[in-house]
Amino acid sequence: MKKIQFNIHYRTAIGESLFIKIKELGTGKVLEEELDYVYDSIWRFGKEIKEGDAEYHFLVKDVAGRILNEEMNGHLLSTYPSFDSYCIFDSWNNKNFPENYLNNKIIQNALKGREFQKIQPEQKESHLFTVQAPLYNKDEKVVLLGSASELGNWDLDHCIEMHQTDIVTWEVFVDLSDNIYVEYKYAILNIKTGEIVYENGPNRKVRTAPNPETLNVLHDHYFKFPVEKLWRAAGVAVPVFSLRSENSFGVGEFADLKLLADWAAQTKLSMLQILPINDTTATHQWTDSYPYAAISVYALHPQYLSLGDLTYPLSEALKEEYESEKKRLNLLSQVDYEAVMSGKLKYLKAIFNENQNNIFIDKNFQNYRKQNSSWLDAYAVFCTLRDVYGTPDFSKWKSLSVYNAEEVNRFLDSGHPDYTTAIFHIWVQYQLHLQLTAAIDYIHSKGLAIKGDLPIGIYRHSVEAWTEPELFGMDFQAGAPPDEFTDLGQNWEFPTYNWEVMKENGYQWWENRFTALSQYFDAMRIDHILGFFRIWRMPVSAVQGILGSFYPAIPVTIEELEDKKIWFDRDRYCKPFINDEILQHVLGDLKNDGINTFLIKDKELYHFRPEYDTQKKIKAYFKEHDDSLKIKDKLYYLLANVLFLEEETEEGIVYHPRFNLSKTLSYQYLEDEIKGKLFGLYINYFFHRQDQMWKENAMDKLPILLRATDMLICGEDLGLVPEVVPEVMDHLAILALKVQRSPKENVAFYNPKNATYLNVVTTSSHDTSTLRQWWKEDRALTQKYYNEQLDQNGKAPEELTPYLAEIIIKQHLHTEAMLAIFPIQEFFATDKDLQNPDENAERINIPAIFPHYWRYRMHIGLEDLLKNKSFNQKIANWVNASGR
Repeated sequence: MKKIQFNIHYRTAIGESLFIKIKELGTGKVLEEELDYVYDSIWRFGKEIKEGDAEYHFLVKDVAGRILNEEMNGHLLSTYPSFDSYCIFDSWNNKNFPENYLNNKIIQNALKGREFQKIQPEQKESHLFTVQAPLYNKDEKVVLLGSASELGNWDLDHCIEMHQTDIVTWEVFVDLSDNIYVEYKYAILNIKTGEIVYENGPNRKVRTAPNPETLNVLHDHYFKFPVEKLWRAAGVAVPVFSLRSENSFGVGEFADLKLLADWAAQTKLSMLQILPINDTTATHQWTDSYPYAAISVYALHPQYLSLGDLTYPLSEALKEEYESEKKRLNLLSQVDYEAVMSGKLKYLKAIFNENQNNIFIDKNFQNYRKQNSSWLDAYAVFCTLRDVYGTPDFSKWKSLSVYNAEEVNRFLDSGHPDYTTAIFHIWVQYQLHLQLTAAIDYIHSKGLAIKGDLPIGIYRHSVEAWTEPELFGMDFQAGAPPDEFTDLGQNWEFPTYNWEVMKENGYQWWENRFTALSQYFDAMRIDHILGFFRIWRMPVSAVQGILGSFYPAIPVTIEELEDKKIWFDRDRYCKPFINDEILQHVLGDLKNDGINTFLIKDKELYHFRPEYDTQKKIKAYFKEHDDSLKIKDKLYYLLANVLFLEEETEEGIVYHPRFNLSKTLSYQYLEDEIKGKLFGLYINYFFHRQDQMWKENAMDKLPILLRATDMLICGEDLGLVPEVVPEVMDHLAILALKVQRSPKENVAFYNPKNATYLNVVTTSSHDTSTLRQWWKEDRALTQKYYNEQLDQNGKAPEELTPYLAEIIIKQHLHTEAMLAIFPIQEFFATDKDLQNPDENAERINIPAIFPHYWRYRMHIGLEDLLKNKSFNQKIANWVNASGR
């Protein structure tokens, strides 16, 4: 047994206590104990544990035993044969120390192949110094200096070199038994140049009582990096489908990522960022191009397969036809989604059918099937039935409309009539896995990292909704409230999550999802991270996001309204308020057409007929009838002219204020006193009352998910952002997104020089216009930006010039932000010869238009881009000058 004394300096509030949770790695035994308060914020706990390594971390509880704070990154205790007694000096290991969020796949890949060795003390050595410092430069190492002669008396020529024991940990044993008090500091030494960089902050101190039987362990955890020594990277963002190469089939493919990596290496960019790559094949129509509506959160999209890189070649009989179609599709300026998919599936089926005997006995293929059967089997059967019945809406299938695992397994029995079809879908996934893995390995061989994208929602008619419906709110739709993209909000038509059910097994569904993504990606962008705090949800009867409310939320009750002296008239507040003036204002000359078909009048007010009293009913009507009078959107507007939205709960009916309540026509017809009371209620609901609950929601989920992955995690935190979101993201070291023309502050545009380290800075995103388009959207704003942000005199030019685009990119590169990532279109904007003549063809998505055709394709082939040495060197010079 080993005697361990734990010591930690931690300042608590009255009523708070510190606890330690220890896990013996040999036995798996876990114990939790309370520490004793000693003095001056020092806490201590002694324990005997079995010889061997142990993991432990600290947590803070209140008097009721509720956890107030808990370390996400723990501590490792190693024991040694030569010591039976240990005195550990710890500090709280915050998640957002640089070393903790850099201890991820990016540095693991960078240091792959390096050998690390555990060091052993001699009996005479009294102290173990250990610190975390991820160093990407193989010529750098951590050294120790201090006030004792054993630490060189601060003489650089006599500093102590430390040993790297894993990718981030540096250790050294020193005999300080003749010293009671020592000051010391860590530094980074470049062994080639001799340059030395001290860590930031005051000297560290250690006081110990001499005891030859005890090893004093200084768990300092983090090297206090100067900003200029922190790892920073520059990158390019481009959807895989947008890549263009000579070998692809009218759409970007996984193999094209290798060419993109070659270009990034030439330009000194070190990160590639892509959009989601999951299979979205629902209807075999262009609407499937939407990359955030995956039919499986695990399956990859068949459009990204390179037909020339399959395990088996295309038959000679089809080669001429294939080459002709490939040439035709590659000449198109944009992706023809339907032609690409029909062509690829045709040739894939031909190759599969010709080689299926060999495929069925391929051991590597069988191993892939076995390793991924937990999701792959259901996916293969889902795709088979989708095509048999001509719809992904499983509720309309004649068989297996309700998932049954036993029935699904029968499909994968060789005697089943659909067996071969199901195996085809599995084989396609196997080929996708091989090609993506090959691309990722190539990217890593170039010293680059790749960042993926995790959609917040799932498609309503997906494998997961079919197999695990209890995890989702199928009676609701998820989206986003009105924001800079659209005044009507966004309705993604995804079901919401049943977080309560997911929590019952520790959010295992999310852990599995993160694990699957981490086999490919080094970093991950969480789309709409606000969804982990709360989601904007609409009833299934709604079409527009404006008819949504927050979930979860603290709703408004009748009692609350009465306390505020608001007499609640349900019909007045919750039903569309339509009088003659409003009708004339909205419908104008179309008033009579609207009244005759959709509305009935009762006294002075109009009401929608029951068959048209929801937006979905109106939408259904115009699927069957012509809308040449353009009346549909006006009817949507009238249906949304309410002040409160009703929700039926187990406790009864509750109410949520409609977003932008004060901008409704209904609000304009209220008395001033009621207006004031309702507006105050509205402000409280949207900006104050929910915050603490949303924070607790996020802190319940996100730490568990972050522990499940070693990817670098970034959060897309745009839109209506509660105050608690940046607080939680900073605490958990989730990188925030800073888009210059979408400031979170009350300013016209964001100045990238204000970005701190835990940020990703960018000029635009896949949901915004490009810089060249944005330059023309608001001339007054552009003029202000030109004079104030770009520091230019006079009148702003009508077009964004390459010179100005270059200034903008350089301003983003020269920041403290960890990542500066730019859409590839913005790099093209810096060169007159490389700019797309049609700037509007470069936009990827317009959120206000749903469904949108996602078909942007680079107008320049990657092979030609690689040949443009002067352009590539120009970008490389920018990156090098920025220190990234």
